[in-house]
Amino acid sequence: MKKILAFLTVLFLLPCFSYADTIKIGAVFDLTGGASVIGEPSKRVSEMLLEEINSKGGIKGKKVELITYDSASDPTKALLAVQRLIKQDKVAAIIGPTTTTAAMAVISTVESAKIPMIACVGGTPVVVPVKKWVFKTPQTDALSVERTYDYMKKVKITKIAILTATDGFGDSGRGNLIKMAKKYGISIIADEKFSPKDTDMSSQLTKIRSTDAQAVVVWTIGPAAAIIAKNFKQLGMKKLLFQSHGVADPEYVKLGKDAADGSIMSSTKFIVAEQLPNSDPQKKLLLKVKRAYEKKYGNVSTHTAYAWDALQILFKAIEKAGTDSAKLRDAIENTKNYAGLSGVFNMSPNDHNGLAKDSMVIVKIEKGKWILTDR
Repeated sequence: MKKILAFLTVLFLLPCFSYADTIKIGAVFDLTGGASVIGEPSKRVSEMLLEEINSKGGIKGKKVELITYDSASDPTKALLAVQRLIKQDKVAAIIGPTTTTAAMAVISTVESAKIPMIACVGGTPVVVPVKKWVFKTPQTDALSVERTYDYMKKVKITKIAILTATDGFGDSGRGNLIKMAKKYGISIIADEKFSPKDTDMSSQLTKIRSTDAQAVVVWTIGPAAAIIAKNFKQLGMKKLLFQSHGVADPEYVKLGKDAADGSIMSSTKFIVAEQLPNSDPQKKLLLKVKRAYEKKYGNVSTHTAYAWDALQILFKAIEKAGTDSAKLRDAIENTKNYAGLSGVFNMSPNDHNGLAKDSMVIVKIEKGKWILTDR
């Protein structure tokens, strides 16, 4: 009898993860559709990090549960997923969505509900102007354009053509390309657009081919970028091809094949971690996560970094402030000197991204490999 009582006492004292001591976090990723190249690595790295956190006892002894929904590359489905996470699942915070258009579609809902959201999207309008409850981890397309123009100035490119998608990310990129061109002494010779669902952009590129532009800057994500690279090669275009920071992804190389060779783009440091100098404050973490991810899932992409940083920033904020919405929001906003995978984050009431231009590098694809071209 004594042994039975002792056993029951031990069971009673053992920590258990009941509903009451579980921290629920929502995630909205594009796991299917055209933007799945972003959503899939986001989901994988989130699960990898979650497993690591929970194996160490969670956050202050509480298990972390990630409730993930597929927004299927559809802004309406993203909105429905966010509404469900808030109203039914009662999550403490949300990471995602993974496209700019989807993020813009859910902002008003998040703001009304007063639930912190850390988006994994590149578009500037998601955080400019600042929204009280919305943050994001990828560099804004404004920073990416600046970094690209810095490089162009260095290699004396003064005339470009732009080819941008007619979605939230493409529109934002186009706006910044036009807005910043004069500052860098760059003239935009041609301004063409395409739908992200188009399967051939030869007509736009044919118009651009006849101009004296030295380079073509494409602003899109997903399969469309690879289609353009193939069209570019088929037309025998001799100009340089620049892509957005959203294309620093192994799927671009896989889909574009040899047509992807020669493409230049701004990127997080993640995909070229081995090529960074040892003095880089991010290198140790970048290599650690990169090797762990590649061992489990295969090649990393820049999108792997975005979801990792979103969760880490959120976890650190929960450790500091708990899950009270207002206190958690304030803690996220006060993220300082966090050296993540995308860069060193310093958020503030005026900056809900917290990254500087020097968090990005210029990379080039050579024989299917990512090469660090310019820091």
